[in-house]
Amino acid sequence: MGGLVSLTKLCFLPPDNLFVLKTLKTFESRIISYFRGSLNASIMALKCGIVGLPNVGKSTLFNCLSNAKAQSANFPFCTIEPNVGVINVPDERLNKLSELVNPQKVQAATVEIVDIAGLVKGASQGEGLGNQFLGNIRECHAILHVLRCFDDDNIVHVDGSVDPIRDKEVIDYELQIKDLETVDKAIEKIQRQVKIGDKEAAKEYELLKTYKETLEAGKAARTVQLEEKNREIGENLFLLTNKPILYVCNVDEGSVQNGNKHVECVKEMVAAENAEVIVVGAGIESEITELTDPDEREMFLGELGLEEPGVNRLIRQAYSLLDLRTYFTAGEKEVRAWTIHAGDTAPQAAGVIHTDFEKGFIRAEVIAYNDYVSLGSENAVKEAGKLKVEGKEYEVQDGDVMHFRFNV
Repeated sequence: MGGLVSLTKLCFLPPDNLFVLKTLKTFESRIISYFRGSLNASIMALKCGIVGLPNVGKSTLFNCLSNAKAQSANFPFCTIEPNVGVINVPDERLNKLSELVNPQKVQAATVEIVDIAGLVKGASQGEGLGNQFLGNIRECHAILHVLRCFDDDNIVHVDGSVDPIRDKEVIDYELQIKDLETVDKAIEKIQRQVKIGDKEAAKEYELLKTYKETLEAGKAARTVQLEEKNREIGENLFLLTNKPILYVCNVDEGSVQNGNKHVECVKEMVAAENAEVIVVGAGIESEITELTDPDEREMFLGELGLEEPGVNRLIRQAYSLLDLRTYFTAGEKEVRAWTIHAGDTAPQAAGVIHTDFEKGFIRAEVIAYNDYVSLGSENAVKEAGKLKVEGKEYEVQDGDVMHFRFNV
């Protein structure tokens, strides 16, 4: 890094040669960009977007998740610009490792949550904040669809009554219409290639027709069963209804344990949709986040019949929704949870820490989480012969404690 310092100093010399100085500054900025970008370069910002009609509890839920104070009020379009929060993923395994290692620092895995403006009928045609809403969803990797499943005359509903099935259908319709536009444009673009006998184009055309028929039938693109060979084609279309989705039923305090009639209706409706449902009381979660004393919080949760805040379950399910997994590094300086995709190999997992780790990967030293905890330390694991040495083909398991050997 000493070279960077000398370059910076040079940039403050009198401008006898403006071209030389500009070249130095450009070179310096590229070096700085390299060092900034190479660290964690393989990690893409993974986002879950919170969506729903106005006044269903999106912003309240977001505040509970992130402790950010997104404005929430009793009127539509309170959230105009999407609020973004980077959320720690609750993981008791990280806490247990930290107790055993006693490091200087602990770093949890994270997922990004985006609170997106409420949608109304006609969004696909630009009504309300429709175009902005749809654009924000497109940038997210998964959707948390909040449905109002509680009755409260003091909180207005944009359509005048509480009906989560109708609310779901409003958003489904708008997303499907937008996806249908995308598919129609793709079909129009590829038809010429099909006519001249392009076999690859013909395969894509058949998949596009399947998507078109599915969307016209009022179903989400995610319900289409893709063969492995067609998966990349489907992903490249970036269809809104192809994103993994978690339906969040926002209920009253009395329904946080067992749900209610509204929740049962939602579960029945999404049964064939390849989607998950979770029950959370955003109002009560808001009260829980205000309790800073652990004993008070535990007592309050006990009164509600809950073992942990609902938002903890929601965060973990959002993490799982993105098909993410966690491995750990554990040392005196830091115990840390690292995020990878299911199926990632040891070199790919190493690259999450730094790209050089992946490029120069030699081997990984792996300890199963249960072995680490039961034996109590890395040394005890080694003495028991439980430390494994794995190569480039090793598929990292959720919870692995790892060290990497590399050379560049």
